[in-house]
This record gives sequence, structure tokens and C-alpha cells, in this order.
Amino acid sequence: MPFAHLKGTILNYEISGTGIPIVFIHPPLLTSEAFFYQKKQLSHHFQVITFDIRGHGSSQASERPLSMELMARDVRMLLDEIGIEQAYLCGYSTGGMVLLEALLAYPERFLGGIVVSGMSELTDVYNKIRVWMACNMTGPVMLMNLLKKAITNGNADNPATYRQLYESSLKDSSDDVCMYFRQTIAYSCTHRLRNIKHPILLMFGSKDRSFHRYAHLLHSGLPHSSLYFLKDAKHQIPIKNAAKMNDLIRLWVESLENQHTERGLLDLAIARKLNPAMYGEDTRSSEENGISPD
Repeated sequence: MPFAHLKGTILNYEISGTGIPIVFIHPPLLTSEAFFYQKKQLSHHFQVITFDIRGHGSSQASERPLSMELMARDVRMLLDEIGIEQAYLCGYSTGGMVLLEALLAYPERFLGGIVVSGMSELTDVYNKIRVWMACNMTGPVMLMNLLKKAITNGNADNPATYRQLYESSLKDSSDDVCMYFRQTIAYSCTHRLRNIKHPILLMFGSKDRSFHRYAHLLHSGLPHSSLYFLKDAKHQIPIKNAAKMNDLIRLWVESLENQHTERGLLDLAIARKLNPAMYGEDTRSSEENGISPD
């Protein structure tokens, strides 16, 4: 994989396929390997760009504390490095915060955003405690290894992807992982969501109930968003629900070319294409359908 020499760090990145570029952003402790299935499946339709955040995977540790603003700047500089004028962004979990900050800071560089199990702020006690505990486990080596195993096991769909995720995280810098976790608690752009004019695809698991509040918060705050819930999916969509995620991304990007049809009708058409047997003409809630627009 090539390396991008940016100010203050060296990022490991990979480009797969050709077409409209989509840059994928991973959450703390995971690496670009979290998008293994996106590289494999979406590269037939798009130029898939994955990279390791500073201090994660094969990217160099950061010379300064990580922040959402710094990571968003890295995305822009990565595009500069590889000569891409505009791209879509896809952020998974906390990677969604980096995505939103990038759209706010550099709107002219992006075509739109895809937020997967993401948020504009973290306010519920349950998830704040989990993030706080994760950050405090990044210091001692033994606890850091337990944290890696827990998070990679939670995201893996089989033993092979578990080994792939775990081995890619072995070089992670504990300081950078902790700072990324801390930023999850500290960051909020909810009050600025209305300033994002890009089309946004919001994708959440129907069983990821603690994140439903963030799904609706984003949907109500973003002027041009489409919200879908994946039936029976939890938080870890990119690997455990890869096929549905990738089909939804493909159909949504294609639908943006249709400027003459109301967005709600396009979203409904996408849901029916993905679930012709289950969905049909039924417009029931996402709890009853495989993929449903809200």
C-alpha cells in the first residue's frame, strides 16, 4: 500500500477500482481493514479509497494531539496528494464525525456523505461510559490488547476477518487511539448541521437502538439527508451487513443523478429495489422491512 506524506505524519492508504471516488473513514482502534468488503465489492462501481487514521494501522503516529479538525484536514490533504478534486466520504461510527467536520470545513471538495452508524455528538450515558472505559484501557499493554480483541471480535463476521482486523491493529499508537476516543466525547457539530448542503445518506441498524436518537438527530438537522434502517443489523454494519450496505450506497449514488424526482420517492424506490419480495408497495416502518427509508 502507498503512503501519503502529509504535514506532521505519513498516512497509509489504498485505492481500489475506478469511477466516482469514495473515501472511507474508520473509527478508533479499527483500521482501514474495517472496509475490506467495501474494497472488494464496491470497487466494481467506484474508486474506493481507504486509509489509516494517524497512529492507526500502518500510518505514522501523530506529532500533535488528534482532533476531528486535524483528521478532516488529513482527508483533504490525502485527496490533494492523490490528485482528486472531489469525492464522496463514508464515515463509520466515530468516522462519521470526521466526515461531518470535513464537509463543514472543506465543502467544495466533497460531493456528499455516507454516515454509517454515526453521530454528530455523543450524549447518552451508556455510550459515553463505554468510550471513557475504552480510552482508559489504551494505556496498559494488557488492557490495550484486550480492547483490541473485544472491538475486532465485535466487528468480525468470521475467524478470518477477526485475524485480519486484529493483526492490522497491532501497530496502533495507544496515545492516538485514546485521543480519538476522547474526541468522540468532546466533539459536537449538531448546531452546524444545517450548514451542510451536500446530499447525505444515513444508514443505521434496526437493532442498534442506542444510536437511533443520533439517526433522527442527523436526519432532522441535515437539509438533504436520506435515512435508512437495515433490518436485524446492529452497529457493526460495514462487515456484518456489507452486502446491504454496499447495495444501498450504489443505488443512492446512482439516484443522485435523477434531479427531477422528489427525494422521498427516490428513497422509496431504492428500498423496493433492495427488498422486492418483502417491501413491495408496503410502506411500514423499518422494523418490518429489510431496508426502509425513514
